[in-house]
Amino acid sequence: MIFASRNKHKVEQVQRLLVGMELVPLDEVAPQLEMDEPFDTFEANALAKARTVAEATGEVAIADDSGLEVDALGGAPGVISARYAGDGAGDSDNNAKLVAALEDVDASERTARYRCVAVLVAPDGKEFVAEGTCEGRITLEGRGDLGFGYDPHFIPVLPERIETRTMGEIPLDEKLAFSHRGRAFRALAAKLKRDAFTLDPGDGTA
Repeated sequence: MIFASRNKHKVEQVQRLLVGMELVPLDEVAPQLEMDEPFDTFEANALAKARTVAEATGEVAIADDSGLEVDALGGAPGVISARYAGDGAGDSDNNAKLVAALEDVDASERTARYRCVAVLVAPDGKEFVAEGTCEGRITLEGRGDLGFGYDPHFIPVLPERIETRTMGEIPLDEKLAFSHRGRAFRALAAKLKRDAFTLDPGDGTA
Protein backbone atom coordinates (compact mmCIF):
# COMPACT_ATOMS: atom_id res chain seq x y z
CA MET A 1 0.00 0.00 0.00
CA ILE A 2 1.18 3.51 -0.75
CA PHE A 3 1.31 5.93 2.15
CA ALA A 4 0.30 9.37 0.89
CA SER A 5 2.82 11.32 2.93
CA ARG A 6 6.30 12.75 2.58
CA ASN A 7 6.72 13.07 6.34
CA LYS A 8 9.33 10.50 7.34
CA HIS A 9 8.21 10.59 10.98
CA LYS A 10 4.65 9.64 9.99
CA VAL A 11 5.92 6.85 7.73
CA GLU A 12 7.91 5.35 10.59
CA GLN A 13 5.00 5.53 13.02
CA VAL A 14 2.38 4.11 10.67
CA GLN A 15 4.61 1.25 9.53
CA ARG A 16 4.97 0.20 13.18
CA LEU A 17 1.21 0.38 13.67
CA LEU A 18 0.14 -1.58 10.58
CA VAL A 19 2.06 -4.75 11.37
CA GLY A 20 2.07 -7.20 8.49
CA MET A 21 1.29 -4.56 5.88
CA GLU A 22 4.07 -3.13 3.78
CA LEU A 23 3.85 0.61 3.25
CA VAL A 24 5.55 2.26 0.31
CA PRO A 25 6.33 5.97 0.83
CA LEU A 26 4.85 8.22 -1.81
CA ASP A 27 8.23 9.52 -2.98
CA GLU A 28 9.24 6.02 -4.07
CA VAL A 29 6.43 5.76 -6.62
CA ALA A 30 5.22 9.28 -7.40
CA PRO A 31 7.76 11.87 -6.25
CA GLN A 32 6.26 14.63 -8.39
CA LEU A 33 2.63 14.06 -7.42
CA GLU A 34 1.02 17.11 -5.83
CA MET A 35 -1.43 16.63 -2.97
CA ASP A 36 -3.59 19.51 -1.82
CA GLU A 37 -5.14 19.94 1.62
CA PRO A 38 -7.72 22.65 0.89
CA PHE A 39 -10.49 21.53 3.21
CA ASP A 40 -11.45 22.59 6.72
CA THR A 41 -11.70 19.11 8.26
CA PHE A 42 -9.08 16.44 8.86
CA GLU A 43 -11.27 13.79 7.24
CA ALA A 44 -11.78 15.72 4.01
CA ASN A 45 -8.06 16.45 3.68
CA ALA A 46 -7.03 12.85 4.39
CA LEU A 47 -9.52 11.50 1.86
CA ALA A 48 -8.40 14.04 -0.75
CA LYS A 49 -4.79 12.90 -0.43
CA ALA A 50 -5.60 9.19 -0.53
CA ARG A 51 -7.97 9.57 -3.48
CA THR A 52 -5.35 11.51 -5.43
CA VAL A 53 -2.72 8.82 -4.86
CA ALA A 54 -5.07 5.89 -5.56
CA GLU A 55 -6.23 7.47 -8.81
CA ALA A 56 -2.72 8.38 -9.96
CA THR A 57 -1.10 5.04 -9.15
CA GLY A 58 -3.89 2.48 -9.41
CA GLU A 59 -2.84 1.17 -5.99
CA VAL A 60 -4.38 1.12 -2.54
CA ALA A 61 -3.52 4.35 -0.74
CA ILE A 62 -3.39 5.18 2.96
CA ALA A 63 -3.33 8.73 4.27
CA ASP A 64 -3.91 10.69 7.40
CA ASP A 65 -4.43 14.28 8.42
CA SER A 66 -3.79 15.38 11.92
CA GLY A 67 -3.20 18.41 14.06
CA LEU A 68 -3.39 20.17 17.38
CA GLU A 69 -6.61 21.69 18.74
CA VAL A 70 -6.16 24.16 21.61
CA ASP A 71 -9.36 25.00 23.46
CA ALA A 72 -8.29 28.50 24.50
CA LEU A 73 -7.60 29.29 20.83
CA GLY A 74 -10.99 28.13 19.61
CA GLY A 75 -9.57 24.87 18.27
CA ALA A 76 -6.63 26.45 16.46
CA PRO A 77 -4.29 25.65 14.88
CA GLY A 78 -6.40 22.67 13.77
CA VAL A 79 -6.11 21.69 10.11
CA ILE A 80 -3.41 24.30 9.52
CA SER A 81 -1.19 22.94 12.31
CA ALA A 82 1.71 22.27 9.93
CA ARG A 83 1.58 25.84 8.57
CA TYR A 84 0.29 27.70 11.61
CA ALA A 85 3.02 30.32 11.34
CA GLY A 86 2.59 30.61 7.56
CA ASP A 87 3.43 28.67 4.42
CA GLY A 88 6.90 27.21 4.66
CA ALA A 89 6.95 27.46 8.45
CA GLY A 90 8.92 24.87 10.37
CA ASP A 91 8.25 23.26 13.74
CA SER A 92 10.17 25.94 15.62
CA ASP A 93 8.16 28.71 13.94
CA ASN A 94 4.84 27.03 14.70
CA ASN A 95 5.78 26.34 18.29
CA ALA A 96 6.94 29.90 18.81
CA LYS A 97 3.59 31.22 17.57
CA LEU A 98 1.73 28.77 19.81
CA VAL A 99 3.67 29.81 22.90
CA ALA A 100 3.14 33.50 22.12
CA ALA A 101 -0.60 32.96 21.73
CA LEU A 102 -0.84 31.23 25.12
CA GLU A 103 1.53 33.35 27.20
CA ASP A 104 -1.31 35.13 28.99
CA VAL A 105 -3.49 32.02 29.35
CA ASP A 106 -3.49 30.33 32.75
CA ALA A 107 -1.92 26.87 32.77
CA SER A 108 -5.23 25.33 33.85
CA GLU A 109 -6.87 26.72 30.69
CA ARG A 110 -4.25 25.44 28.24
CA THR A 111 -6.14 22.23 27.49
CA ALA A 112 -5.73 20.72 24.05
CA ARG A 113 -5.86 17.55 22.01
CA TYR A 114 -4.13 15.94 19.12
CA ARG A 115 -6.58 14.65 16.51
CA CYS A 116 -5.86 12.26 13.65
CA VAL A 117 -8.07 10.89 10.88
CA ALA A 118 -6.68 7.85 9.07
CA VAL A 119 -8.12 6.62 5.78
CA LEU A 120 -7.68 3.91 3.20
CA VAL A 121 -8.84 4.34 -0.39
CA ALA A 122 -8.81 1.54 -2.95
CA PRO A 123 -8.76 2.13 -6.72
CA ASP A 124 -12.21 0.54 -6.96
CA GLY A 125 -13.60 3.36 -4.81
CA LYS A 126 -13.88 1.53 -1.52
CA GLU A 127 -13.02 3.77 1.42
CA PHE A 128 -12.41 3.33 5.14
CA VAL A 129 -12.17 6.15 7.70
CA ALA A 130 -11.13 6.08 11.37
CA GLU A 131 -10.30 8.74 13.95
CA GLY A 132 -8.21 8.95 17.09
CA THR A 133 -7.59 11.66 19.67
CA CYS A 134 -5.21 12.22 22.55
CA GLU A 135 -6.16 14.73 25.23
CA GLY A 136 -3.48 16.88 26.80
CA ARG A 137 -2.31 20.25 27.97
CA ILE A 138 0.18 22.74 26.60
CA THR A 139 3.35 23.71 28.43
CA LEU A 140 5.11 26.90 27.39
CA GLU A 141 8.50 25.30 28.04
CA GLY A 142 9.47 23.01 25.18
CA ARG A 143 11.11 19.74 26.28
CA GLY A 144 12.36 16.70 24.40
CA ASP A 145 13.47 15.84 20.89
CA LEU A 146 11.85 12.42 20.43
CA GLY A 147 8.91 13.69 18.43
CA PHE A 148 8.03 16.35 15.90
CA GLY A 149 5.55 19.16 15.43
CA TYR A 150 4.15 20.40 18.74
CA ASP A 151 5.34 17.36 20.72
CA PRO A 152 7.82 19.31 22.92
CA HIS A 153 4.91 21.43 24.22
CA PHE A 154 2.21 18.75 24.55
CA ILE A 155 1.81 16.81 27.80
CA PRO A 156 -0.71 13.96 27.38
CA VAL A 157 -3.50 13.55 29.90
CA LEU A 158 -4.02 9.83 30.46
CA PRO A 159 -6.73 8.09 32.50
CA GLU A 160 -4.40 5.44 33.87
CA ARG A 161 -1.63 7.66 35.23
CA ILE A 162 -0.43 11.20 35.73
CA GLU A 163 2.03 12.03 32.98
CA THR A 164 4.52 14.88 33.35
CA ARG A 165 6.61 14.22 30.24
CA THR A 166 5.93 15.94 26.96
CA MET A 167 5.33 13.91 23.82
CA GLY A 168 8.84 14.98 22.86
CA GLU A 169 10.23 13.12 25.87
CA ILE A 170 8.30 9.87 25.44
CA PRO A 171 9.86 7.07 23.32
CA LEU A 172 7.96 6.22 20.15
CA ASP A 173 6.98 2.66 21.08
CA GLU A 174 5.46 3.89 24.34
CA LYS A 175 3.81 6.88 22.71
CA LEU A 176 2.08 4.85 19.99
CA ALA A 177 0.06 3.04 22.66
CA PHE A 178 -2.00 6.16 23.38
CA SER A 179 -1.22 8.76 20.71
CA HIS A 180 -3.84 10.11 18.33
CA ARG A 181 -2.11 8.47 15.38
CA GLY A 182 -1.79 5.16 17.18
CA ARG A 183 -5.47 5.15 18.07
CA ALA A 184 -6.57 6.19 14.58
CA PHE A 185 -4.57 3.56 12.71
CA ARG A 186 -5.46 0.78 15.13
CA ALA A 187 -9.11 1.71 14.60
CA LEU A 188 -8.55 1.69 10.83
CA ALA A 189 -6.90 -1.74 10.99
CA ALA A 190 -9.85 -3.04 13.02
CA LYS A 191 -12.29 -1.78 10.39
CA LEU A 192 -10.31 -3.47 7.63
CA LYS A 193 -10.34 -6.72 9.58
CA ARG A 194 -14.08 -6.56 10.22
CA ASP A 195 -14.69 -5.95 6.53
CA ALA A 196 -12.27 -8.76 5.60
CA PHE A 197 -10.45 -6.29 3.38
CA THR A 198 -7.58 -7.97 1.53
CA LEU A 199 -5.07 -7.01 -1.11
CA ASP A 200 -4.74 -9.03 -4.30
CA PRO A 201 -0.96 -9.39 -4.76
CA GLY A 202 -1.54 -9.75 -8.47
CA ASP A 203 -2.81 -6.25 -9.17
CA GLY A 204 -2.73 -4.37 -5.87
CA THR A 205 -6.46 -3.73 -5.72
CA ALA A 206 -8.99 -4.79 -3.14
